[in-house]
Amino acid sequence: MCLKLPIIPSAGPDAPEYLILIVHRFKVQLMPPFNLTSSTPATFILAGIPGMEKSHIWISIPFCSMYLAALLGNGALLFIVSTERSLHQPMYLLLSMLAVTDLMLSTTTVPKMLALFWFSAGEISFGACLTQVFFLHFSFSAESVILLAMAFDRFVAICYPLRYTAVLTQSAIVKTGLVALLRSFCIIFPCVFLLKRLPFCGHNVIPHTYCEHMGIARLACADISVNIVYGLAVPFAAIVLDVVLIAVSYVLILQALFRLPSRTARCKAFNTCVSHVCVIFLFYIPAIFSILTHRFGQEIPHHVHILLANLYILFPPLLNPIVYGVRMRQVKEKFMKVFLCSSVHFLQG
Repeated sequence: MCLKLPIIPSAGPDAPEYLILIVHRFKVQLMPPFNLTSSTPATFILAGIPGMEKSHIWISIPFCSMYLAALLGNGALLFIVSTERSLHQPMYLLLSMLAVTDLMLSTTTVPKMLALFWFSAGEISFGACLTQVFFLHFSFSAESVILLAMAFDRFVAICYPLRYTAVLTQSAIVKTGLVALLRSFCIIFPCVFLLKRLPFCGHNVIPHTYCEHMGIARLACADISVNIVYGLAVPFAAIVLDVVLIAVSYVLILQALFRLPSRTARCKAFNTCVSHVCVIFLFYIPAIFSILTHRFGQEIPHHVHILLANLYILFPPLLNPIVYGVRMRQVKEKFMKVFLCSSVHFLQG
């Protein structure tokens, strides 16, 4: 490219400004026009927990411990249910589905989060970020359906025990799994297209430990009203419906428990239900808080929002194998049988 440069005056008070004007005109001719419609960044930068960057290493210790414990607990539960034919029953099949979704929920986000904390590896490609968004919200929605199915399972088992085998068949469990997959896909897949259509104008720093729908949408330099309405109305309505049905199931279960003649059986069943409800609260409350904070909680400190947003990807995968699995007598017995026998054979060998 040939550019005709004007003659620069050798002296005088206007020489510096004249030079700046020439350089600016030269840059304008070399730079291609910027197209906002194609301003999708090649990569995003995950910033972690704003204001707590110096504590990332210390925060990673409990996060890593909980993740490893979740891998061990859910992996052991899947191994026991798959190898013991006596556990191929509706409740344990639902437990296995819950373990799979827990592993998906935590593995989608925690490894990248730990890489960010340990090695400052916050860079993530646009495609990988959208993939993380999809599987994060997909696994959360699927787990919500499975928790509802497990509540219904307990409701039938306690309130209508004679109908249990007729209602909760293996085909019913398979259909439940398909409903969880189909509903989650239909709810979450549009979010990916809503994000792909947005221009970002060079904004690529996400103040979070992982990619999620509204965290990315707020970086856009365009109207995100559709993202806000869809992200709040559709998933929130589905989750609220699940929570209401779960609550109704456990209220009916508690009514049935109080009618039991044996006080010991009543207390045992009541303790089990309370532990289930506590885990359900730990799953839903941080997630609902995170959804509402994105829309209405601008005054909440950002690090508090992000720490709570990490709760529902760490605590449920950690606690579900304990509350739903190890506390069940059949699972506990099979666990002791499998792993104690393996230890004895290893020591003898």
